[in-house]
Amino acid sequence: MIKELNLKDRDIVKQILCIQVPAYQVEAELIEFDGIPQLKDTIETIQQSGETFYGLFEDHALMGFVAVENLDDTLNICRLVVDPAHFRKGAATKLLTFILSKAKKPVTVSTGSKNIPAITLYKKHKFRICSEVEVAPGVFITQMFNPFP
Repeated sequence: MIKELNLKDRDIVKQILCIQVPAYQVEAELIEFDGIPQLKDTIETIQQSGETFYGLFEDHALMGFVAVENLDDTLNICRLVVDPAHFRKGAATKLLTFILSKAKKPVTVSTGSKNIPAITLYKKHKFRICSEVEVAPGVFITQMFNPFP
């Protein structure tokens, strides 16, 4: 089941962080860069993010989430996070499919250029690579776009 998460509930935000930090540590290893901003998030920074979070639950336990930001011309996926204990079980696909089904305008997302599993997932869902941006010396982010939600 996927449902919107209440960021005013500190316990929910703690659950988000308990999944987010280990998941982004895996990405940090993949892209060989530990400066990912989400590794430094706190309850307060999540609550003040302005993002809308949707969680995927299995047996009442949060196993992953997606956070989006509604911009003028696009819907931006800010985070697509799965508990590492649930990698390769289809959770990311369920969350991405959910967001794409709700989108009424093109969708954007960025991920580490060396994060091949994420790029493969997005390409499978008709995302196209727009550009690569160097965010630190030798560290690149791939920006992707899905014009057909």
